[in-house]
Amino acid sequence: MKHRLIFLILILGMVCPAFSQIGGQNTYQFLNLPISPKISALGGKNITTYSSDPSNALSNPALINFEMHNQMSANYMNYFSDVNYGTASYAYDVGRRTQMIQAGVTYIDYGSFDGYDESGNSMAEFGGQEAALSVGYARRIERTDFYVGANLKLISSKLEQYSSFAGALDIGVSYIYPEWDLIVSGVIRNIGTQFKPFNDIKESMPLEVVLGVSQKLKKAPIRWHLTLENLQQWNIAFRNTARDEEDLSGNITPDDPGFINNTLRHTILGAELFPDGGFSIQIGYNFRRGEELRIQDQRAFSGLTGGVSIRFNKLKFSYSYAQFNRAASSSFFGLNIDLQ
Repeated sequence: MKHRLIFLILILGMVCPAFSQIGGQNTYQFLNLPISPKISALGGKNITTYSSDPSNALSNPALINFEMHNQMSANYMNYFSDVNYGTASYAYDVGRRTQMIQAGVTYIDYGSFDGYDESGNSMAEFGGQEAALSVGYARRIERTDFYVGANLKLISSKLEQYSSFAGALDIGVSYIYPEWDLIVSGVIRNIGTQFKPFNDIKESMPLEVVLGVSQKLKKAPIRWHLTLENLQQWNIAFRNTARDEEDLSGNITPDDPGFINNTLRHTILGAELFPDGGFSIQIGYNFRRGEELRIQDQRAFSGLTGGVSIRFNKLKFSYSYAQFNRAASSSFFGLNIDLQ
């Protein structure tokens, strides 16, 4: 009971100092994209997946574990149009199954764009790329079921002729209770600053607070996941004028998401069938994505994700599919290699 109380205090301490940072309000948004096909399939964000995949450390460094020793992963997604996104990671045991280090890279290429000057005259094409190099470390707190970890990230961005450089830190805590097959985690991501801004004004980092819990069912080969994202800012719902209602007299009733709708927008649900097998299936639903991207009176399955993982000896192949709306979807491919 004492250990659980300590964990609760740590999580509350994570949430209290956080400030509101959400999409469109800060730079380096690529840092909050899904880091692997499995995470994408579970709804796009997950901090309670304990496995041998070292890419899980990119979302929660406290999940770096001895099963990741000498494992390498590479993941690629053709995001939208010519935007290419990928991650790679590797982990190594440095402390007899109690201390692990992990190195990773996240990269995004926005493709090429037609250039024009302020008068509309055609100029040379230009591109944009961003990348983050990370080193993570984790260890188990002695005589407890708590694990702590941190990722140190160096971030670079080049957009046309402008470039920037930054540093950030992820801090994660996980409580793993084997008797119940239960995992509870909390992460503060992207605590940092720009060392060199694009111009003279420094932009804010995409700070995010995430909490999660998952558990494997006793009588079924299913692990469920519940993730609460963007807890640094409670009110993330907004009025969509396209959903305003107008009566015959011309009176307009504005769209009002309400408390329940706002609460659900923080919620991501996921489930994995056969989580410990050589073949597994994942499915997830991201309420915020589904609500913000849905088209009124049309069923487009926005927010729904799914994927599969198949192991072949020392190779593991993963694939996920994410539906945004009828016009946009993405496929994510991943490969894990056991180098032992």
